[in-house]
Parts: sequence; C-alpha cells; structure tokens
Amino acid sequence: MLKSVELFCLLALLPLAVGCSGSGTIWCCSDGDNDLVSFLRDEGYRIHLLEDVQAALDKAPEGAAVLLLNGCYPDSVMMLSGDQLCTIEEKGLKVFAEYACTGSEIPQVHEIEYERVVVTDSLSPELKPMDLLSVNRGYYFRIEDDDPAMVIARVAGFDRAVYGLEGTPYYPLVYKENDNLWLSTSQLSDFARVRFMPEMKWKSFWETVISGLTGKNVVFGSWPWTVHPSYGRDTELPDTARAASVRRGVEWFYNGHFLVDPSWKSGWLDKYQGDGLMPVGPGLPAGAADGDGTSGILEGHCSAIYADGKQAYRYWLRCDVQGEAAMALAAAGELLGEDRYKNVASNLIDYAFRTFRSGPRDDAESPSYGLLSWSVTNKGTYYGDDNARAILGMIMAADILGSSRWDRKITEAILANFRTSGKYGFRGDLILDEDLKKNGWEYYHSRDLVNPHPHFESWMWACYLWLYRQTGYAPLLDLAEKGISDTMEAYPSGWSWTNGLQQERARMILPLAWLYRVSPTEEHLAWLDMMTGELLRNQVECGAIREELGDPGKGMFGKIASNDAYGKAEAPLIFDNGDPVSDMLYTCNFAFFGLNEAACATGDPEIVRAAEKLSDFLTRIQVRSESVKDVDGAWFRAFNFRDWNYWASDADSGWGASSTLTGWIQSWIVVTQALMEEGTSYWDETSGSGTGKYDKDVFDEMLK
Repeated sequence: MLKSVELFCLLALLPLAVGCSGSGTIWCCSDGDNDLVSFLRDEGYRIHLLEDVQAALDKAPEGAAVLLLNGCYPDSVMMLSGDQLCTIEEKGLKVFAEYACTGSEIPQVHEIEYERVVVTDSLSPELKPMDLLSVNRGYYFRIEDDDPAMVIARVAGFDRAVYGLEGTPYYPLVYKENDNLWLSTSQLSDFARVRFMPEMKWKSFWETVISGLTGKNVVFGSWPWTVHPSYGRDTELPDTARAASVRRGVEWFYNGHFLVDPSWKSGWLDKYQGDGLMPVGPGLPAGAADGDGTSGILEGHCSAIYADGKQAYRYWLRCDVQGEAAMALAAAGELLGEDRYKNVASNLIDYAFRTFRSGPRDDAESPSYGLLSWSVTNKGTYYGDDNARAILGMIMAADILGSSRWDRKITEAILANFRTSGKYGFRGDLILDEDLKKNGWEYYHSRDLVNPHPHFESWMWACYLWLYRQTGYAPLLDLAEKGISDTMEAYPSGWSWTNGLQQERARMILPLAWLYRVSPTEEHLAWLDMMTGELLRNQVECGAIREELGDPGKGMFGKIASNDAYGKAEAPLIFDNGDPVSDMLYTCNFAFFGLNEAACATGDPEIVRAAEKLSDFLTRIQVRSESVKDVDGAWFRAFNFRDWNYWASDADSGWGASSTLTGWIQSWIVVTQALMEEGTSYWDETSGSGTGKYDKDVFDEMLK
C-alpha cells in the first residue's frame, strides 16, 4: 500500500489545474444539503447525486471520483460491505467516504471535547506533520490504523502540536483503507456550517482530497466562511464604519437574546446556571424573546461549538457585566439617538443594585456595606477589579441618562472598596464576606499588603482618582498614587500576571492617564509614556496588539506544560511569545479604552495614532455572519492577525478562543468606539456627573 506521502508526491507530478471551473465530474452519495456539494458546484464541478451508497458505486463509471457523504451523522456510521469494497477495487473508483468504516462491527462513537485535529502526514505544503486544525465539538468513532493522515488528540500548542503526540491518546480521523479508498471517522463535509478552523487549512485539505480523487492538482478559487471578519486587512474603511460598529455591537445583545426575559428564564437561565462553576448550555432558540434589562443580561458565549454549528452559551449573571452593558447601551443610545437602548441601560443599573447590593451589602452597620457581589451564585465574593468595572459602567450610564438616583450608591460602592484597601492602596485578588465579617473593614484598611498585579488592582485606583476629581477628598488620591507608584517601581520583574504580561500593561494605562489628569507632574507623565511605550512595542501594522507572556514564575496561568494539561484550567491564547494573536477579553479591550483616555489626557500624537489604529483593527475584525445571527456583531476573544481569522490556542477551560462576553469584551469596545466617534473621553464625558458631589456625608458615615 502506498504511504500517504508517496501518494501526494505522485500527485505533484500531475498537470497543474489553475482554478476549478468545469474541471470534473464527481459521483456523490448525499442528500444535497451539504457544504461540500454546494461548494463544488459553485467551483464548476458536475455533481451526480445518488440516493445511497450502492447506487453511487453502481452508477459511477470506471475510474470515477466518488464522494460517499454521510447524511445520517451523527446517528449512524456508514458501514461499507465487502461487496462494496470489491466494487470499488474492480472499477478502480477513487473514493472518499466520511463517517464510514469497513467490517461488520459498529464502532463506538465519542464526542470531541478539548481534542484537536493533528496532521500526521505531509498532505500539502499547507498541511505538515503536527499542524493543528479543529472540527469543534463533533463526533467520531475510534478505530486502529497504523498510518493515519490525521488524528484526533488532546494536544498543546498554538498552530502546531508542540509536544507531538507524547503522553496523549490519539485516534485516526482520516486514513487510507487502500490505494483507492480514503475514510474519515467523523463528518468533514459540512465544514462551513460547523465552522471548522482554520478555514484555509481545511481548504487545503479538500484540495488535496479532490486532487486525489480526480487526478488533477486542484486549487479552489474561493472558500465559504459562515462567520468572518467584517473587513479585510487592507480594505479601505468607509467613513461610517466606526459608528456602524457601535450599532452592530449593541444590536448583538439582541441578536443573541442575551437580555434575560421572564418567558425563558426558568427553562434556560435557571436550568443551566447551576452553582456558577460551569454555567454552560445550548444556545437560545432563534425566536427567544428579548428582555428589557429588568432581569439582567447573560455573560455571552462559551467557546464550544457543537456538531450542529451552534455555539454554547454562558448562563450566568454577574454584577460587572450589568454595569458594563448598561454603559454600552447608554453610550450607543446617545451616539445613535436610540432611546430604547437608554431604557434598557436604566433597567440594568436598577437590576444590578437590587440584586448585588442586597443583604449585608445594604446594611449600613455591616463591614460589607456598599460592596457589589461578584455574581448571583457568589453573593459573598468581592473582586476589586469586577467592582471597578461595574462602578465605571454605572457612572457613565447614569451621567448619559441624566439621572442622579444612583449617585449615592455609586459613591458608597467606591468607598466600600476604598476602606477595604490596605494602607499602600492594594486590596488583593478578592475578599470573602465571611472573612470581612470576622475581621471588620478596619483590618483590611490597615494592612501592609503590596500586590503589584494590575489585573486585580489598577482599575479600582481609576475609580478613586475619578471620585477625587468629583470631591477633592485627598486620601483617594493618596491611596491611588501609592498603589500606582509601588506598581511602577516593581515593573517588570516584580509584577504578577494572570493570562499574560501584556494584559497587565493594558490595565495600567487607564489609572496612569487619570493620575496625570488630577496631578500633571513630570513623573506621572513619564510613567504614562513608559507604560504606553511598553504596551505599543507589540502593536503591529494592522493595529492589533500582540499577546506576550511574562516570567513563568510570576504567572497565574502560563504556558501549557503538557498535552494532558490542555483544556483543564484558564490559559493564554498563545503558546510562545511571537504567536500572532490578539486577545479581546484581557488586553485589546482594556488597552483600547485606556489609550483613548491617555490620548485625550496628553494629546500625544503617538498615542492618538495608536488608538486610531486599534479602533480600525477592531472595526475590521468585528464578527459578521448572515447565517449565525447570535454572533453577528460580536468580538470573539481571539484573533490571529497573521492569517486574519479567529484561531488561537483553545486551551482555556472557560474562556476559549471563540468565547464572547457582553461585558468585558463587547461593552468596552463599543463604548470606546462611541467616545472616539464623538471625539471625547470618558473623563471629559462624565465631568458633569453629580456622583460624589452631593454625598459628602457618606464619607463620614463609612470612614468614621
């Protein structure tokens, strides 16, 4: 039997066929509702559709190209009989049979979880051994084969299996039964509907297969994508592109039905939310009703894409997301003149305070008074960075809405975090209510804690600086400046990082910009210049900001150490520094907001240009899809700016490459796009806010 590599060396000697128009006839067992069939027709192939396998083999002439596509996937595996194998051999047919096997024993079917496709043979110049692809959460059966062309395995790496297949079980995906018959253990022909990635590698795979069947060196003239970036890398953006991205970005809340409606709350949210550890379930029906904000808004999508092409949802209600989404809706409503967005924003703020300030957080004698719960399933957990983003979202939304009814609660929320920050300005990663009750808030306020970890600390300093601007209360400035000073002094070797060092730099831009606003010293400007310079070392020509890992000893979630560890914890999108990936969950979103604030604070032309480049990049990569409406208008977490697709390491167990988030990702990008479209900043936009200005008695009551 010819090895796969020998077969493709022989194919390389065949005459080249540039394009595929009218380039052949293929006999096909399929119901016709199939991505590959439709695509080959568009490419100029003549497709003879037959009702079953036997008919296709009987009617195909000698030496013909035959596709046996399984329309019963995943319910039943196609079993090729001994007589059918004889027919293939006797007629010299060139056959590709998917989700099919030989023999009499029906194999056991498995669902893919974190496994990926690994190329094990040199199939083409674009498909080399250890290259990685994905068939998402499809189904496959397990068989034995000594020489597979592609296998399914849990492996670490960005676009290559960096540890090979060491220490991990692997099973054939594509293999040769003999010289005339290719078999696959999963359905591969519905690649567009199920969103196989990377798309160009799957294009190369099918070029290789059709070349082998037809005896021609096939190069397809196109490739169907159901989900793709809004613009190409070099496409000239229309003048209306940024404003359109704001509208599409906020309409995505409705495309995905993320606003909770009572009509589906019990059957979907309550069913899948559970204890919040893994609140993942299937997507809502296309006709699901949209809520009005009074019942909150969901997180977004999990990265998992099922075998039917639908993406999993995260059915969880978090406080930060409510405040952030309220801000995005209010800002979009202001820019676009849409009162319906503003009404939902108002309802979300009411919902957030009603839900996440209940219990001891609303008792003035409680040490947790004023704090905001992390989520509905973790009422007693207080993350400072989550509180900060919820607060910042509510401040801007309230200001745009022209309402003062939340001012006092917002002031209380900032001071509740202030009084649980140590004397050097650090709160630590989180505080639990049970510890707060036991120790009292004064214990936390007098701690000697130093924690140079911007992911958790820095945006609360921005809240202190903003409230200082409103009130002139000097301890707010003093505490923020202490934390910022110690953190800048510790850079970079003393910094802790979460999923990457670049995200920590991104988080520092905002407090540095606002520190310069309230205290415009040469030192503060130098800090801001240094940190923006460090961040922008990794901004590439298209505007993307490349991810970067730091000292492994300082990282919470660093490089995946083995194949077995893949998919078992939080993780970066890259494997090595230099991988061409941007992260919209942890880096670009927060960098974008911070850079606009820095640009408006300093007028520095380099920072202005960097913010504009990043705005254009985010406009280009916003998701567009006619067929998958629940992702149309979103930003996925990952983007590969080299290949211009949504591909990265999908090792993160909760927030993989294709995940979305109504708060962290979507809201900060939408808001910054809106601010830049209006030529302003958050700082300037909220300068007329009444928050803090008329609530000075709160300082005496909470800090006595």
